[in-house]
Amino acid sequence: MTLEDTYIELKRKVGALIPDFEIRQKAEIACEINRLKVEKNAVILGHNYMEPALYYSVPDYVGDSLELSRKAAETDRDVIVFCGVRFMAETAKILNPGKTVLLPTRRGGCSLAASITAADVRALKEQFPGVPVVTYINTYAEVKAEVDICCTSSNACAVVESLGPGPVIFLPDEYLARNVARETGRKIIVPSRAPRTDPELDFQMIGWPGRCEVHEKFTVEDIDNARKQFPDVVVLAHPECSPDVVEAADFSGSTTAMVKFVQKAAAKRYLVLTECSMGDNIAAENPDKEMVRICSIRCPHMNEITMEETRDALLHLQYAIEVPEDIRIRAKRSVDRMLAVNADGAWKTDAA
Repeated sequence: MTLEDTYIELKRKVGALIPDFEIRQKAEIACEINRLKVEKNAVILGHNYMEPALYYSVPDYVGDSLELSRKAAETDRDVIVFCGVRFMAETAKILNPGKTVLLPTRRGGCSLAASITAADVRALKEQFPGVPVVTYINTYAEVKAEVDICCTSSNACAVVESLGPGPVIFLPDEYLARNVARETGRKIIVPSRAPRTDPELDFQMIGWPGRCEVHEKFTVEDIDNARKQFPDVVVLAHPECSPDVVEAADFSGSTTAMVKFVQKAAAKRYLVLTECSMGDNIAAENPDKEMVRICSIRCPHMNEITMEETRDALLHLQYAIEVPEDIRIRAKRSVDRMLAVNADGAWKTDAA
């Protein structure tokens, strides 16, 4: 695609969100990235939380963690550039040990991934011997290596139900665990980080006190205020939001499930309670529908991924992800089990 074609396509997609001079600048960088992609035999994976100019110009595939994990497992390219955060790039490396996996930032952290360690998992397994352990994909490789199976928000309920009716340890997102427990009809406890739980307690799920620094900020008051101003608004909440917020919303599901919901629904207005670039990307894809901008919170870690950093990652093959082989082999087992569980990512559909 020529520079002018790239500019025209970006203008068509994000012209309502980004000033023209910036679109022209981004189009030039996108052309350079796409040239380097061919030169380096690379594939670019873009998470739904990427900024609109990047999201709509250079990724070969976009989606949520589960979709992109599957694309990483299938690729035949020599280089994988993961426009997301570190735990996502680690997952791609776990599935592709012989390929170069690049993260376009030196850090790319995550509050959930930072909330738990492999030692924490081992301590929980000692306290609850024989109980299967599920970890949300938002964890680092050393944690994935200690558990039985991974999940994403797309298939969390399906993964838990695949383990049978007995108790399950679900890590590390407290709110996601509580939402999964409610959805699957299980009683949950969330011990402290140095747990000493009464063995007589009645429970079927054990959680962990980790939270997403973006999703924990959304409140029921945000929803109430939106509905006061826009009575016809349809509210979508990510399942990393608190159970009260998810219960008050009209729909809850993975980022991809939310994208598909807006595409198919007939409503005019939507409040999307998740990372704010996601709302921009949905707005660009659905110009006939209005995204209510009452809540707008940007993930500081996703915000590190820029067009410029993506170009430089390819140009210099920098910020390569490495996972020790002993950890990779054990982590791959739990990731492979996750990929074998299918789900559509939709949890709650009270509105259409």
